Amino acid sequence: MRHYELPIQEADSDMLDGAAYNFGFLDEYAKREVRRTILKAIAIPGYQTPYASREMPMGRGFGTGGLQLTLSLIGQSDTLKVIDQGADDSVNAVNLRHFVELTCPGVSTTERTVQATIIQSRHRIPEVLLREDQVLVLQVPYPDPLVVVEASEEKRKTMHGEGDYSRLLTKLYEDIVQFNEITISHRYPTKINGHYVIDPSPIPRYDVPRLHHSPNLILLGAGREKKIYAVPPYTSAVPLAFEDMPFRIENFVDSKGKRHACMRCGCTNSFLDEVISEQGQRQFQCSDSDYCNDQLALKVQHPEGANA
Repeated sequence: MRHYELPIQEADSDMLDGAAYNFGFLDEYAKREVRRTILKAIAIPGYQTPYASREMPMGRGFGTGGLQLTLSLIGQSDTLKVIDQGADDSVNAVNLRHFVELTCPGVSTTERTVQATIIQSRHRIPEVLLREDQVLVLQVPYPDPLVVVEASEEKRKTMHGEGDYSRLLTKLYEDIVQFNEITISHRYPTKINGHYVIDPSPIPRYDVPRLHHSPNLILLGAGREKKIYAVPPYTSAVPLAFEDMPFRIENFVDSKGKRHACMRCGCTNSFLDEVISEQGQRQFQCSDSDYCNDQLALKVQHPEGANA
């Protein structure tokens, strides 16, 4: 298992770039506070730990919470991968990666999941199983799943402390009564380590089971709401559900019960994005661009066993 020594990067002249930024943009006091918050979040899995979120040179809601986590953890020996809904080339991913390259001289970036030591993501968990020596940072817009049933933060804190999620379960039950299923497509409420229920960021339901006993550390940062929480390695993460209405993930099957395949690599075991072609036809493609490239390369090398 990876030993999570949080890097101590003191400011000196060697760590300043041409714009006189400190390594990682944040000052050392800010990074130390974020690291202390991370340690508390790991010690109390799922607990929303408050911290003094700093102003960043981008609007809140564009990944400032995840970026502060990444900048506080990253060292010159690290390799960073940034993805947005599985893609490395989206506007959000490219801009965040470029910002890290500008403010963290010497840090490597990559589009390969297996090469990264830190992976910052918006809305997806990579398809491949992450290793113990990797850290996944998820950007979070709204960290508290109870906000849909209780407006008062003070009351929500009491409910979390007492493990009182009856009103949230009632909300899920109302979905079943009205639609005969739980209609939450993303941000599915998930109980961590048998107590705190978290908002796992806007990941799809497909990714929620991969939080359970994941071998890598998962950190979630909400810059606008000034909260950090964590799912430590090998920790229980169970989505809220009912015995007679179990949790289910997206299945991507057509009306005949056949699962759709990626139009690019032919994969039938990944999360798919729906794409409308120029002819108006519905097509599907792997959300994780790196995984899709790997499957495409495997298909070229071994046409018969690419999807085995």
